[in-house]
Amino acid sequence: MNIHEYQAKEILSSFGIPVPRGRVALTSDQVERAAKEMGGRCVIKAQIYAGGRGKAGGVKLVHHPEQAQDFAKELFGKRLVTPQTGPDGLKVRRILVEEAVEIAKEFYLSLTLDRSTSRYCLIASAEGGVDIEEVAQKSPEKIHVLNIDPYTGLRPFQARKIALALGLTGSLCEDCVEFMLNLYRALLEKDCSLVEINPLVVTKAGWLMAMDAKMNFDDNAIFRHREYPDMMDYSQMDTLEINAGKYDLSYIKLSGNIGCMVNGAGLAMATLDVLNEFGGEPANFLDVGGGATREKVAEAFKIILEDADVKGVFVNIFGGIMRCDVIAQGIIEAASEVHCTLPIVVRMDGSKVEEGKRLLVESGLNVQTADNLGEGAERIVKMLG
Repeated sequence: MNIHEYQAKEILSSFGIPVPRGRVALTSDQVERAAKEMGGRCVIKAQIYAGGRGKAGGVKLVHHPEQAQDFAKELFGKRLVTPQTGPDGLKVRRILVEEAVEIAKEFYLSLTLDRSTSRYCLIASAEGGVDIEEVAQKSPEKIHVLNIDPYTGLRPFQARKIALALGLTGSLCEDCVEFMLNLYRALLEKDCSLVEINPLVVTKAGWLMAMDAKMNFDDNAIFRHREYPDMMDYSQMDTLEINAGKYDLSYIKLSGNIGCMVNGAGLAMATLDVLNEFGGEPANFLDVGGGATREKVAEAFKIILEDADVKGVFVNIFGGIMRCDVIAQGIIEAASEVHCTLPIVVRMDGSKVEEGKRLLVESGLNVQTADNLGEGAERIVKMLG
């Protein structure tokens, strides 16, 4: 789950992490009033669920409230396209107005989950304010990584070692140690999968400050935080993904034309890979889970068909907990309800597979069955070719 920068900074501030003074605005008039509160000279920052806003024209330093209002009028309703948004971009509906800070030095700092070690890791670099991926690729020696033992947590001596590696000394070093410890505390208490500060800056006045902040929450822990659903900005999310969430379906919109319905995340990833090998382009990742009901399958199938880009559907199901005849009934119910005429290829195996195939053949739908993944992927690609 994502949240906006201003929300992340509100959380970080509650953990004793210094952030610039700021105010969120929903109209250009509110931007002007907030700019006046900041003294006229301030930073206008578009709020979208993506990084790279500055390069996309979504961040600007202004020098008086009227200039802030004019820039806000340009931003509101504009679609910002960044490497993280895809070609359609994301529409700006909120703007953060922040005080302008004189910056002496910029750093990068983040805490995230390292899936290779199943531990949180701290990543830091003296090359902040730029694309950290580019730094890691061209100058990996400038990236400092610390894997954190879950039993002992982040210790002060470890944070101090990182601070010294960044070139900080004296009181700034100790401030950075406290900054990292508070950041780790926020990560744990808020059940985050990522907390990223880019840049972390030293101001000309000699203070450490989080100039930008990104926080992602672990979806599996949302039940522990009743306030999280109210923090979501659904305007930043794909409508199909929102609908899928209502039925506890794992759905991600992709750029292709082959709708995919699979049970199991690993099988879903393998399905996308095999489709690509045969020259197909998946339109989505959709995992219905191992024990889906007929109704859940039907809703999943309807969500796939709501995507106007979908020109054909590939279903790849292994019937272990889930019976193949239940899958077939769900497909038939959904396809009949929306009068689907698109080509459908179904690869099923496991419990009640013959009954499932028979139901599909007798359904009258434009459906073919396949005995294995490769055959099914090749067939749907040829049908759309």
